[in-house]
Amino acid sequence: MKIGVISDTHGFLDPRVQRLFAGVDHILHAGDIGDPMIEFELRLIAPVTAVLGNNDAGLPFKETEVVSLAEKKFLVHHIINPRALPEEINARIQREQPAVVVFGHTHKQFCEVMADILFFNPGYAGKPKFGAERSVALLNVENGAIVPKFISL
Repeated sequence: MKIGVISDTHGFLDPRVQRLFAGVDHILHAGDIGDPMIEFELRLIAPVTAVLGNNDAGLPFKETEVVSLAEKKFLVHHIINPRALPEEINARIQREQPAVVVFGHTHKQFCEVMADILFFNPGYAGKPKFGAERSVALLNVENGAIVPKFISL
């Protein structure tokens, strides 16, 4: 199974995303969507699980979502510091036991296994800014293994 992962679009969906995510089975958007049309456009590619970011007031999404894909559980939440989990998020992670925690907010790629959980941030996918690295990612679930791939925009 191939999963597209995106975050921090801030109201801008790079036109390359449609091609980069072609053939994915599901898309995870880790917040700061910025415009509900982004989620609609992504749904034209594949089913989407999206969460609220700190800039998404008024959008119809939850702060945290848990979805099972390819027999793996994915917890999606916008603001997470894997090295200093807030009590509420830590309790949810303990309860849900996800294989992967997908997050955004920092605008920086992150991929590290901690306590048998892959913490994953695809990076910033919004409008080009001077010097800001932009990216999306793919998570391939093959034979029970999760293989991440960052893609620069």
